[in-house]
Amino acid sequence: MAPHTIADLLDAARSSLTRLTPEQTLAAMGPGTELIDIRSELQRARDGVIPGARFIARNVFEWRCDPASPWRDLEIACPGNRLIVICDEGYQSSLAAAMLVLFGFENPGDVIGGFQAWRTAGLPVQSAEAERGSAAAGPDDRGNGRNTLEE
Repeated sequence: MAPHTIADLLDAARSSLTRLTPEQTLAAMGPGTELIDIRSELQRARDGVIPGARFIARNVFEWRCDPASPWRDLEIACPGNRLIVICDEGYQSSLAAAMLVLFGFENPGDVIGGFQAWRTAGLPVQSAEAERGSAAAGPDDRGNGRNTLEE
């Protein structure tokens, strides 16, 4: 088997996804559709967060989204949900969203250009502190207060 490049992996991943602009993503957000932010804590603290997006750390993404995983997020890991993944610039999100296809999700997507394109488009962003304040009584950022996966 010939070696693959990251460009090959991205092309293969993106061929199975619906890629959305930031504006299309904002319009799609609502009941039955979840925007999943996989950026690092550092990026989120530095640049802010998207109101209504769910944070799932990239290193546990597959465990939280796999409907068969004992560490799944019960609100996310339902193949009937439409999941759209966003990262910082739109590369990691393509690879992560391609995993959703393998898990049986219909029409998963990712955001073209990621958070940087979202912010450039002037779409809603709030500070990470504001998000933490609004979720103080709610789930945590490591799987939303559900099953714990050793990280």
